[in-house]
Amino acid sequence: MQKDTVIILDFGSQYNQLIARRVRECNVYCALMPYNTALSKIKAMNPRAIILSGGPSSVHKKGSPKCSKEVFELGVPVLGICYGMQLMGYLLGGKVGKSSRREYGHTELIIDKRERFFSGCSRKEKVWMSHGDQVIILPEGFNKLAHTKNSKIASIYNPEKKIYGVQFHPEVVHTPKGMKIFKNFLYEVSGIRPTWTMKSFIKEAIKDIRFQVKKEGVVLGLSGGVDSSVTAVLLHKAIGKRLHCIFVDNGLLRKDEKHNVIKTFKGHFHMDLRVADAEDIFLKRLKGVIDPEKKRKIIGREFIRVFEEDAKRIGKIKFLAQGTLYPDVIESSAVKGAPSSTIKTHHNVGGLPKKMGFSLIEPLKDLFKDEVRRLGKELGLSDEMVYRQPFPGPGLAVRIIGDITKERLDILREADSIVQEEMLGYEFFKTIWQSFAVLLPVKSVGVMGDKRTYENVLALRVVTSSDAMTADWAKIPYDILGKISNRIINEVKGVNRVVYDISSKPPSTIEWE
Repeated sequence: MQKDTVIILDFGSQYNQLIARRVRECNVYCALMPYNTALSKIKAMNPRAIILSGGPSSVHKKGSPKCSKEVFELGVPVLGICYGMQLMGYLLGGKVGKSSRREYGHTELIIDKRERFFSGCSRKEKVWMSHGDQVIILPEGFNKLAHTKNSKIASIYNPEKKIYGVQFHPEVVHTPKGMKIFKNFLYEVSGIRPTWTMKSFIKEAIKDIRFQVKKEGVVLGLSGGVDSSVTAVLLHKAIGKRLHCIFVDNGLLRKDEKHNVIKTFKGHFHMDLRVADAEDIFLKRLKGVIDPEKKRKIIGREFIRVFEEDAKRIGKIKFLAQGTLYPDVIESSAVKGAPSSTIKTHHNVGGLPKKMGFSLIEPLKDLFKDEVRRLGKELGLSDEMVYRQPFPGPGLAVRIIGDITKERLDILREADSIVQEEMLGYEFFKTIWQSFAVLLPVKSVGVMGDKRTYENVLALRVVTSSDAMTADWAKIPYDILGKISNRIINEVKGVNRVVYDISSKPPSTIEWE
């Protein structure tokens, strides 16, 4: 896809994806790449600008991440953020030393030189700092742009080479003028036009899909979630009836899920949609299985088997489409210092084995989640579909603690439906990442109609998050919580108690299993 591109070199910052999101919010395309990406690859991408992210290391530490000095000789504007600025100073002949006092949190930035990089900013601005080192002697050709009480040099620039550095983090919301600074760097310094829009993406994506697929067919596992739904509509727009969608009904889905998927994709969009009714098979395999990891593996294996059988019935298909998003690409390609421990198998069980012989097509691999939602709106998907909350691949199986049975699934399905209905009326619903019920493996004593009951307990889980890496429990109004609880207890047979989960991630996870 031909477009103005900004390359962000990742030096391990916890904010690396946030930098990319801010650039995209300026309607400029960017690619986040490991710090040690070969110079030849960077040149091949013909970037209009380069951004060096922050990072936890010190430029003086042995083995600390460093890019090639030639990055600064490519003739394109460069912006170094925090560690990126320190590395810039270090590589270009300046001096980096320990700060006499570390700066973490809100700091007042004092702008010493009015320059287009800080256009629209006041002489004093609030910024967010997080550093222990700082540039103490400027490299040749550089000037100081700003300082703070504890950092004599908090921003630098080389006017001739259009190289800029900031000791603070403009990408976080705690730097109020951060977006203005990004726009100044991208538009004014780098001369990039804000042309990265969903309309332009659709046009280029359709061209790319047609070029890759040619006259071949594509098969897609359609779950009804946002990513697979947007992938399906985009592919259908590009290749029409040569897209074959398979919806696997494993019996672990939300209420009316199959009906809604058929109505939307077969009825409204007129797609070739095949439904694999496999509830009995999945429930048989899951009978008596308590361990959550075993549940996931069984569901994953069975999904692949059912999908493979249905795909064979279509005939010879060359391509498999998946709704892979940019954060998945980043996580799989980034250079990590140490392997991560497995907390739990990933919820997305739709990853299909290479032995099936498909070539992969991932039309959303350049997009973040918010961009996928905007794309869905542009393609004509309803708000109800576009703003659906994430739903785990193993479905309700990871929201039933203990044995999976048809009876327990039906109880949870009805309760979950009530949760969704009531949360849709919440004024700040779009700020909620997920809201759902969990069926616990305990029963409690209750009183209904003057009679003693001994029924199931449900936990209500509502969280806010931007990327699911961290999450906080939502402080939703008591009257909404009360209405949800009252409706579940009165309308769902088999439940007499509802509790609210007030744990954050970390240390807890969003899902219970």
